Formats: sequence, C-alpha cells, structure tokens
Amino acid sequence: MKKVLTLVAAYGASASLFAQETGDKVAAVAEVPEVSLIYVLRERFIEGGAEFMGVVLACLIFGLALVIERIVYLNLATTNTKKLVSAVDEALASGGVDAAKEVCRNTRGPVASIFYQGLDRADEGIDMVEKSVISYGGVQMGLLEKGMSWIQLFIALAPMLGFMGTVIGMIQAFDTIETNGGVQADQIAGDIKVALLTTVFGLIVAIILQVFYNYLIAKIDGIVNDMEDASISLIDVMIKNNATKA
Repeated sequence: MKKVLTLVAAYGASASLFAQETGDKVAAVAEVPEVSLIYVLRERFIEGGAEFMGVVLACLIFGLALVIERIVYLNLATTNTKKLVSAVDEALASGGVDAAKEVCRNTRGPVASIFYQGLDRADEGIDMVEKSVISYGGVQMGLLEKGMSWIQLFIALAPMLGFMGTVIGMIQAFDTIETNGGVQADQIAGDIKVALLTTVFGLIVAIILQVFYNYLIAKIDGIVNDMEDASISLIDVMIKNNATKA
C-alpha cells in the first residue's frame, strides 16, 4: 500500500512539473511579439542602404503626389451630364442662349466648359458650334491627361533604379571575391542581399504606381466618353430650340 501511495505521489509531482513547464513554454511563445509587414519592409528598406533606396523612395513620393492631385482633379471634373443637358435644354427654351450660358458658367467641369464654348458660337451657325466643341474638347482632354506622363516616368524609373542598384552591388561583391581570392559565402551574402533589396523595392514602387495609373486612365476614359456624348446632345438640343443660325 505504501508503494502504491509513493507511486501516486511521484506521478502527481511529475504531472505538476510537466504542466508548469508546458505553461511556461506557452507563456513564452505568447510573449513573442507579432512582426507586421510594415515592420519587415522598414527593416529591409534600411538594410538596402540610402544611396539607391532614397531615390526609389523619392519616386514613390513624387509619383503618389501626382496621383493624388490627378484623383482630386478628375473627381472635381466629373459632371452629371444628363442633368446638365436637361438644364441647358430648359434654359434654352425659357431664356435663350444667354440663360443656357449662365447655367454652364455656374457648373463645374470640362463638359460645362465645352457647352459654354459651343453656346458662345451659336450666332455663327451650327457648323461653327460643332468645330468649337471639337476644338475645345481636345483642350479639355489635354488638361485631363496633364501629369500622366510623369507618373509613367516614375513607374519606369523605379525598377530601373532598383536593377542598377542590384548590378552595382553584384559588381562590388565580385570585386571582393577578386581582391580576397577565395572567400566564404557568408562574406559576400550580405552584399548580394542588399543588392537584391533595391530591385524588390523598385518593383514594389512600380506596382503601386501602376495600379493607380490604370485607375486614372479608366477615369479619364469615362470622362472623355461623357464629353463626347454630351457634345452630341448639345447640338441636338440647340437645333431643337432653334438656338443657332441655319
């Protein structure tokens, strides 16, 4: 009976010790902080060095600044064309060309500006109105696309700078091998890793800017389509209300 009690007591002590050790391990694991993606990117960016990483970062900053400016501009340039055409139609019917021009003057966006230019040539005939609308439409398209070529430049420049940093880093690594003769892999692994990091961040910058660039292109295409449809509607409305000379 004493042997049984001794075995039970020993088993209980062992189980208690095992549970305590397991709890300590779980607590130690729980205390390990989670590493976020931003933290990893920041550490890798610092490892990449300031020479090329700074230029790549500048491409991202200037590219995003242009993107934000274009997004704000295009959102302000977006107009409810159906509502504008209806308002111009009512103004022409009730107050003539001057009332319609006042509606366009008080409406924001390129479509209203095109309407105003067309209405301003109403007394010169429908052909002149069409030419004015087409010509000023081209001007507005140029304003919508302003700055897009610079965004394209930064999209192309960021990975190119990254590749250049990688090539220069590889050259430095091979210079080390040539100078020191046979070297261990760990002696040049750091240089090669730093060289490859510039390419990674260059590609990341290009991908981010490319996504925004495609969004802006789609936004511009939508506005241009609205401009073309609205211009046709303007001609029809002016003819219906006899607002132009034959």
